[in-house]
Amino acid sequence: MSIEIFNSPEALIHRAAQLFARQVSQAVAQRGQFSVALAGGKTPQALYEHLATLALPWQQMHFFWSDERCVGPLEAGSNYGMAFKAWLSRVPIPAENIHRILGELPPQQAAERYENELRSFFGKQPRFDLALLGMGEDGHTASLFPGSSALQETQAWVVCVPHDTPPPPLVTRVTLTFTALNACRLALFLVSGKGKAPRLAEIRRGESGLPAEKVQPPKGKLLWLVDSAAAGGEN
Repeated sequence: MSIEIFNSPEALIHRAAQLFARQVSQAVAQRGQFSVALAGGKTPQALYEHLATLALPWQQMHFFWSDERCVGPLEAGSNYGMAFKAWLSRVPIPAENIHRILGELPPQQAAERYENELRSFFGKQPRFDLALLGMGEDGHTASLFPGSSALQETQAWVVCVPHDTPPPPLVTRVTLTFTALNACRLALFLVSGKGKAPRLAEIRRGESGLPAEKVQPPKGKLLWLVDSAAAGGEN
């Protein structure tokens, strides 16, 4: 795995914004548009607030989500709601370029509808230019949790998963599978905080078997941006 370690979360966010802008520029130049799968969480939120201040080709950018809680878009816990408030509502993105997971629908229906939208947009393979990802203290990423049957899914791009362990709210989620995540051009993990250090150390040794370690794009790149706390004090 490629990893970059930063002295502060702020430095991590600055680097993530640089990489984001670079991916946008390359994708638009080469293919005329850019597609990204967004993550939830506090570290991505800080990135989104920063990106809202940049001048980017918003008309040519398409926004998806790696996962979503089965709640309404304005309810607490909505990954879409967080991204919209922190970022998307502050820049001139065409409404049709925002491809959210409809968490207010019954979970299976939301998963099927989202997969259909992805297949309509991408065709045979969900080739995101960028997948922004985080990692929980248990080693999960997106809503792919340790022990979940979703970890073994090889056909579907999207599944719904029950969720009965912290963090709250404890509701069913809809998530991209490894089939979709590992087809991206760049998987970019953003990890901060000392609570992540034990799991990150296991992943760096290549011995964890944790969900986050299973993100390995065979035809893309993988980069972890972590702060020194998550790296166990390393800088």
